[in-house]
Amino acid sequence: MADFAVALAEGGLVLDGGLATELEAQGHDLSDALWSARLLADDPHAVVEAHRAFYAAGARVATTASYQASFAGFAAAGLSREEAAALMRRSVRLADQARAGMPAPGSLFVAASIGPYGASLADGSEYTGAYDLDVRGLRAFHRPRLEVLAEAGADVLAVETVPCLAEVEALLEELARLDGIPAWLSLTCAGGRTRRGEDPAEAFAMAADVDTVVAVGANCTAPDEVAELVPVAAAASGKPVLAYPNSGEGWDARTRSWTGGSAFAVGQVAGWLGAGVSAVGGCCRVGPADIAAVAEALSASGPPR
Repeated sequence: MADFAVALAEGGLVLDGGLATELEAQGHDLSDALWSARLLADDPHAVVEAHRAFYAAGARVATTASYQASFAGFAAAGLSREEAAALMRRSVRLADQARAGMPAPGSLFVAASIGPYGASLADGSEYTGAYDLDVRGLRAFHRPRLEVLAEAGADVLAVETVPCLAEVEALLEELARLDGIPAWLSLTCAGGRTRRGEDPAEAFAMAADVDTVVAVGANCTAPDEVAELVPVAAAASGKPVLAYPNSGEGWDARTRSWTGGSAFAVGQVAGWLGAGVSAVGGCCRVGPADIAAVAEALSASGPPR
């Protein structure tokens, strides 16, 4: 099995796109609070097929359907802690099942998604960072599912869509407690700041001395902001940088709907590579066809750096 940190160092690593986007394209209604995590129980085959679609498009990384999974969220849906933990572990097994059915599965990776606290609230607060918990409370929220997913067999933990410094601090402290599995830390930004209006360089610098964090980056960020964030992330952290922006459309948490048009253009990838990015993919509203175009662009850019 390939090593994720080695693949990052080689550069040109293709990430997947928006898992929920592909599930919705398959006809699934993800309007409830559990979002794609609901299908871990209701239709696991659909999750496998969505992962396969991204692998087939050229992605080397499948990000699990655990972004919205939390003990509190599953409890609200009537599930016990044991049932919730089993579904979190299932998210990794489903991605691994998809990988096993692809050519050269040994070159592919499974990333266990760790979404922000705001995602579990389903109120859009992952896009504001306006939380009702302090660092201590955020650590307590993240710890149990980090422990479950760290032991579930994924190649890397995808700690993503983090909107504020307090949650970065909490997550990094918890990641430092884990042993044996690498992680990446990805912020969601707007206007060159975290969603809470803070300097992203501070967040990336906080990750510099956390050995389990093998990469930093930005996701759920407009595509036209990536090129400026990549060098900031690299300089502050000293680590490889990932970029997997959303389509640039707006999310209305009240109506749970997207507004505007897509600004995700494969022509931007060359600029991201020039800025120093090591891995490229997409987030919300970025589907397999977009990832196929990214994979083609990375292949055309030449051998890995």
